[in-house]
Amino acid sequence: MKISNDQEFKNALNGLSLEQQRLLGARFVNSVVGLIDNPRLSSALGVAIDPESDQQACNDAYKVAKSIATKTYTACGRDADWVLQAEHFVAAACAATLTPEALMTERFSPAWKAAIQARMARNCIMIGDESADVENEAERQYRLTLDFMAA
Repeated sequence: MKISNDQEFKNALNGLSLEQQRLLGARFVNSVVGLIDNPRLSSALGVAIDPESDQQACNDAYKVAKSIATKTYTACGRDADWVLQAEHFVAAACAATLTPEALMTERFSPAWKAAIQARMARNCIMIGDESADVENEAERQYRLTLDFMAA
């Protein structure tokens, strides 16, 4: 299998079970969580990454990630600290992977939402640093997906 664009990427994600999407989405978040310094968010991600996490731990971690995303949302869309905006997107990506099934719509894809939010986080850091990341976040996600599916 080959993934070279977002349509192929979405098709691959759509072929995964909800649990697989959650675990892969957590890997996307893990790729960008180091851009920010928030131990609570790192802890929530730890729950998302661990396939042994029980439902209560996932619900609690979702609430933490969602509260951070909500708190940092006000930084988006105005001239603000780019790291704070990146934190918002990392938190939103983490919350996507932990979203309780009862809150999901029929078309909700935790992995896709986590992927897009992770890309936004990376873009915020690139803008703030006025640098260009050598590796494209989308391409990194394509590789993570292929590796995940091969395992």
